Amino acid sequence: MFGEFVPLFVMIALATGLALTLLAAAAYVGPSRPSDSKTMPYESGMDPVGSAHERYSVKFYLVAMIFIVFDIEVVFMWPWAASFHSFIDSGAGLGVIAVVTLFALILLVGLLYDIKKGGLDFEQ
Repeated sequence: MFGEFVPLFVMIALATGLALTLLAAAAYVGPSRPSDSKTMPYESGMDPVGSAHERYSVKFYLVAMIFIVFDIEVVFMWPWAASFHSFIDSGAGLGVIAVVTLFALILLVGLLYDIKKGGLDFEQ
């Protein structure tokens, strides 16, 4: 049973071995001339200001989560929109429209809740 997977394991072992060999060769053969300017953090061509360990505002994470939610909404609605004509032709059009409308309404309620709580207000 596992005999079918032997070529796969051989290929994984070869790929891993090649990757590690190339990394080791680059470390030994490549030039290594560190200097203060090379080891300094680079921030868009400007000298960094402040500590790199500053905390982000919670609003940053809230906006990121909102983006992920609406990105997932697009991922779910894109196939529905692409196959909408086949749903209409099969007679299931109204049911599909009702489900997608319910899905969009739930997301709209979440967006309105977020706006009410001030999740998108950046002036605070």
